[in-house]
Amino acid sequence: MPDDRQMHRLQSVELDDESLAAASRDQEQERQIAIFDLLEENHFHPEGAEQGPYDLRMGLVENRLVLDVTGSGYERRHILSLSPFRSLIKDYFLICESYYQAIRNSTPAQIEALDMGRRGLHNEASELLQTRLAGKIETDLDTARRLFTLICALHWRG
Repeated sequence: MPDDRQMHRLQSVELDDESLAAASRDQEQERQIAIFDLLEENHFHPEGAEQGPYDLRMGLVENRLVLDVTGSGYERRHILSLSPFRSLIKDYFLICESYYQAIRNSTPAQIEALDMGRRGLHNEASELLQTRLAGKIETDLDTARRLFTLICALHWRG
């Protein structure tokens, strides 16, 4: 019999096209990597779902995060306020932009310092996401990290 991590996982992730805006090459690559990594390994257990795998469609509606989850006998829409994430998303964008510039022009020590800051913010936001999903969807930290990257992808505006 498969274990819980094999039963409760995402098999597909789609971002709502209407919620997306044009992204830079770096941002598009980060989005693609997050989806690939998420599908390779994740733990995603919606409350009340007997077993997966699940399909996830993410989007924004009136500045709220919408997670449409479907799976074997399971179909729910979860809506989260993004207000608690606003400052983290803003800070994450700023540090990512600095990081992308540093990759092209800075010393390895400067790049490493920015990367540490970026990872710290990412972890903080991922833990907040896990807290906000409590009672709705259980994830592990790596899954929450990748989902936060995709939440940011929905906020990238040209």
